Amino acid sequence: MNRQAREDFTQFVAARSARLIRTAYVLAGDQHAAEDLLQTALTRTAARWRHVRGDPEAYVRRVMYNEQISRWRRRGRESAMADVPDLAVADRSGEVDLRLALQRALLALPPRKRAVLVLRYFEDLPEKEVALILGCSVGTVRSQTHKALTRLRDIVPDLATRLEFAGGAA
Repeated sequence: MNRQAREDFTQFVAARSARLIRTAYVLAGDQHAAEDLLQTALTRTAARWRHVRGDPEAYVRRVMYNEQISRWRRRGRESAMADVPDLAVADRSGEVDLRLALQRALLALPPRKRAVLVLRYFEDLPEKEVALILGCSVGTVRSQTHKALTRLRDIVPDLATRLEFAGGAA
């Protein structure tokens, strides 16, 4: 990598890593795994930096998505989260219960449906960009989103009510 490309890549990482680590966390479900996932994606992106066209952030997201799918496949099946960590905070048990219910529901979804929800609602990307990242059609993104939301409602039937109670939008 030449000097200018190295500077461009360094600026990109500095500007976008906070946003990318959030995406990695939602895909991986664990802070340490998210950091590993992002580091792997950035390493692979750096090796191909001269060839990255268009939006480099979308390129890194796609690398993260593909790497995480590979990890899920190598693992053979998804595993549920371990025990909930103990945190010393004010009494926000309602919010914690909601987050845990939502997290368990997301982890119960197949990887592709989870990725669609992460990209659409967590990253707030338009359907067209999600389709490009996942390598599918906009119609597939729409149907996967619908199926994933339906499955979430099946897993946590009172999710909409709980979100309204917590002050969020359903």
